[in-house]
Amino acid sequence: MDLELQGKRVLVTGSTGGIGKAIATHYLNEGAVVIINGRDQGRCDAVAAELAEACNAQGRALGMAADLADAAQCEVLIERLAEQGGVDILINNTGIFEVKAFEAIEDHEWMHYFNVNVMSAVRLARALLPGMLERDFGRIVNVSSECAIKPLGQMVHYSVTKTALVSLSRALAELTKGKNVTVNSVLPGPTWTDGVENYFDTLSAKEGKPVGELTENYFADHEPTSLLQRFVDVNEVAKATVYLTSNRAMNGQALRVEGGIIRAL
Repeated sequence: MDLELQGKRVLVTGSTGGIGKAIATHYLNEGAVVIINGRDQGRCDAVAAELAEACNAQGRALGMAADLADAAQCEVLIERLAEQGGVDILINNTGIFEVKAFEAIEDHEWMHYFNVNVMSAVRLARALLPGMLERDFGRIVNVSSECAIKPLGQMVHYSVTKTALVSLSRALAELTKGKNVTVNSVLPGPTWTDGVENYFDTLSAKEGKPVGELTENYFADHEPTSLLQRFVDVNEVAKATVYLTSNRAMNGQALRVEGGIIRAL
């Protein structure tokens, strides 16, 4: 299937690992020009070179570092993107999470989570959406989570920010009426990444159980409604994300890639 993404300029934030790296890989395989983003320029350049080689030069990868929690660094990134030809497709993937008791989450932590998980997407969309509307082509996808709809008590702050991303996506989609521009969100379920591995290390310490036991019984104990009954693979999220940006009729959607955990119509 030709997704008509050849030569499109794609910014994938938080793409030096995990879901973001997988998304970047799939866009490169479609022949896109992909900007790899993270906080360290050396790491961004290394991943860009690695992926370009792995994809046999079907697409082109560039590294552009910026800490998107820092408004000033975000502005510099936006200027660099403009100098390089702009962005056709924006994938807001940057995000942080941790297991922490609600009563222990202080105000500054709440603000940090909103700054990283929500405001990074707001800043980039605010800068790039007007140009997309003017050119009459653009795609924005905000990577949310299944906990946007089924919040997690052990990660209240994370859940709330992911719900905000779904609302942001739908609200921005309302600004695209009649244009060849779409704004959507993707809601992955529990996906095996380095960050999730760290999550299980924390959960292991909290519950006093070996990591192997927790992962083996995770879905039976914590996600019994899952129809998949295993962790989502990063490539499954990536394929859904890339397809979503190829289909003009999919706009204002919250696409679930969570293995059927959410038991709702």
